[in-house]
Amino acid sequence: MSADNADRTGVVLMAYGTPRSPDEIEPYYTDIRRGRPPTPEALTDLVARYNAIGGISPLAVLTEHQRDALQRALDDCEPDRFHVTLGLKHADPKVEAGAAELSQAGFGQIVGVVLAPHYSSYSIGQYQQRARDGVERAGHTTPVVGIDSWATEPAFIDFLADDLQSRLEAMTNTLAEAGDERTVRVIFTAHSLPMRIIDSGDPYPDQLRSTAEAVASELRLNEGDDWTIGWQSAGRTPEPWIGPDILDMIDQLGADPDVGGVIVSACGFVADHLEVLYDLDIEARHRSDDVGLLFDRTACVNDDPDVMSALAARIIDAVEG
Repeated sequence: MSADNADRTGVVLMAYGTPRSPDEIEPYYTDIRRGRPPTPEALTDLVARYNAIGGISPLAVLTEHQRDALQRALDDCEPDRFHVTLGLKHADPKVEAGAAELSQAGFGQIVGVVLAPHYSSYSIGQYQQRARDGVERAGHTTPVVGIDSWATEPAFIDFLADDLQSRLEAMTNTLAEAGDERTVRVIFTAHSLPMRIIDSGDPYPDQLRSTAEAVASELRLNEGDDWTIGWQSAGRTPEPWIGPDILDMIDQLGADPDVGGVIVSACGFVADHLEVLYDLDIEARHRSDDVGLLFDRTACVNDDPDVMSALAARIIDAVEG
């Protein structure tokens, strides 16, 4: 173990990963499919989606910005005590490699943080296990502490609520200026998961609900009248996924004579990427246009300094607690 790092903590900041160039789309999709190459039709469809948002997702760059922002926040609190590295699920550097790198460098302990606020055994649980596996396979015994959920982190809730409030006011004013007395409905969304995971008792839906309820409480919004929960970006597999799907919900709202607009708070996603820029900004917006609804969505956290500082505080608490 390096004496220089023995008293320091390594942080593996984990995220999904994304292609960095069009040439990486096929191997990325193959990795998602556990080594099975996509069909030509499926690959063509995915490439078309990337082309629709400019050719490639900004997620890789944004994830690096989030890493840098978290490092700055930790340095502001505890200079030179922490070192943040990335670990990605479907791109390099992989989660296992990031954790192994920290253990090899001799850090006394490792904290695993996932850039997703809602715990699921299928997502965050797997990330944390992969970090531990990476340390073990590297032949080390460095302890790994995981931060499993930050669904109701106050800085995160404040970010969502402040942005949603401004968008609600803007859309309500747009309708009023047009003499339209219809209301605006909010849909809180996260990435859908297969129903079999939820049927096993996974807390993921409750995690999303806790975020939605916290934001709604801050803005004094009533469930049913003002907001609801939906799911998006379900996998294209034969098995059932959690619903209702966001597009079906937009169709239903379009048929409601009292609803004139919809705002999607994609609180399950903390950076702009394909599921936000295509599935919402293009697909959901087009569906809203088709049924006569105004459409907007809240901003993603990306590298917001207040949220990154809150995550830094959680890391410090995990180490000291």
